[in-house]
Amino acid sequence: MGKKVIIIGGGVAGMQTAITLSKLGISPVIIEREETIGGKLNRWDRLFPTMTPASEVLGSLREQVDASGAEILTSREVKEIGQEGKNVTLNDGTRLRSDAVVVTSGFDLFPAELKEEYGYKIYDNVYTTVDVERMFRNGGIRTADGRTIAFLHCVGSRDEKVNQRHCSRVCCITGVKQAIEMKQAIPDAEVYSFYMDMRMFGPGYEELYRQAQQEFNIHFIRGRISEASQTIDNRVQIKAEDTLIGLPLKMTVDMLVLIVGMKAGACNLQWSRCNGVDLYPSGFVKPKDQFTGSVDSGSPHIFYAGTITAPKNIGESINEAVAAAHRVAESLKE
Repeated sequence: MGKKVIIIGGGVAGMQTAITLSKLGISPVIIEREETIGGKLNRWDRLFPTMTPASEVLGSLREQVDASGAEILTSREVKEIGQEGKNVTLNDGTRLRSDAVVVTSGFDLFPAELKEEYGYKIYDNVYTTVDVERMFRNGGIRTADGRTIAFLHCVGSRDEKVNQRHCSRVCCITGVKQAIEMKQAIPDAEVYSFYMDMRMFGPGYEELYRQAQQEFNIHFIRGRISEASQTIDNRVQIKAEDTLIGLPLKMTVDMLVLIVGMKAGACNLQWSRCNGVDLYPSGFVKPKDQFTGSVDSGSPHIFYAGTITAPKNIGESINEAVAAAHRVAESLKE
């Protein structure tokens, strides 16, 4: 009988893990709690920093998964991982045999409504970056009458008040990308971006940031928005401080976009309780070693890939999935 590996999560990392395992002669089984695989990439319109349509990346991965012959079980959740990854139990009681398990369960998005001072789901024209992506996917941006748009960085990241002290790493570049898209969609718009500091660590990120300023005239203001309120004409009044000049600022905009961060997946706590998994203070799963064992769990046949261990971009998640698949193959030879 051939080797079978169960992959928990059918997002980018899960799909790439299945693709690579198949090439190594191992049978992958993807278990996905949603109705279809693809994870959060299903919700995205274009990807930073190249503006590549998300559908192209997702379509390529799905085609490769189909060609791999991977078994896919959707609308299912894993309730328990057996000792050393030799089996998993699903939420419907089904027990599946496995030779190894790769956990690629991903992350959750920070719920912006927890930051009540910004009025998300209270005021009509306050949105999140996820909402904006959906608008672009559906063909257009909806704002109140007018052309003034503000972005707020680090909503649910680097914020001790909501116990989210970590940096989500991709929020800055997401905000820059969407600010440019706003100007492309509404050329006469005035777009403002409020930030603590800009973290442009990836290839092409700094260049896109410069392009936003030089070619699209995005106004970057170093300072936090302290509160937002709705005006009588359904616009959004924001109060902030420009920390570079040390002065308070009040502005009325037609649209406020909250750039929400990555939050550790809710299932991480379950893994910790049931399998003795160590977590970082952020709630992300701690691998065996950050340098030489970043996909290892410490258990010989349980591995990690993607954003279960830390915020990552799509490319990093795909690369880690390849590494995890090869570690699985090595472990099964031992």
